[in-house]
Amino acid sequence: MLSNGPSHGPTLILAHGAGAGMDSDFMAVLADGLGQAGIRVVRFEFPYMAERRQTGKKRPPDRAPKLLSCFTEVLESVRQDTDAEPIFIGGKSMGGRMATLLATEQNVAGVCVYGYPFHPPGNPEKLRTDHLADVTSPVLICQGERDTFGHRDEVDGYQLPAQVQLHWLPDGDHSLKPRKASGLTLDDNLSDAIRQTVAFIHRHSAS
Repeated sequence: MLSNGPSHGPTLILAHGAGAGMDSDFMAVLADGLGQAGIRVVRFEFPYMAERRQTGKKRPPDRAPKLLSCFTEVLESVRQDTDAEPIFIGGKSMGGRMATLLATEQNVAGVCVYGYPFHPPGNPEKLRTDHLADVTSPVLICQGERDTFGHRDEVDGYQLPAQVQLHWLPDGDHSLKPRKASGLTLDDNLSDAIRQTVAFIHRHSAS
């Protein structure tokens, strides 16, 4: 596991996406920015990614039960640290989806997701939203407006539960990156996502 930020106070356990590990540029920038803002960020790797790191051979993600078992173990480990309170969970894409699934079973202060995979690209009818109604914790989703896993025109038409807060990143793709012609940069959108996350965590740490 990797840890950024202070050793006590609000903690976000952050899971990686399907294709890149806990030390990807995206995860590192997010963790560093949140850490500088006073949020402790704990990163970890799912078993298939840890094996890929050891063997150098690419392999697909594990099935959801194995991913959730790993996530639960990390959550329980962090809970043993009494200075890590309150505890939020979240992640990039697949990791964020696993966090929302875990939040249907575990009591956490909130869930923070970056690029939620609402559906597989090109298959908008295969929605991955039914379980969100069973999440009792508040949820923040930072989503790129052009995300092929759920862009703004699609998602604005969904009937999402009241506890799910959507924040749109201008012209962002699935990694929140805007096109050059937009006049924005990935750093702009990541900074925006970090600000939104800090405000969300502070708001729900006080409640």
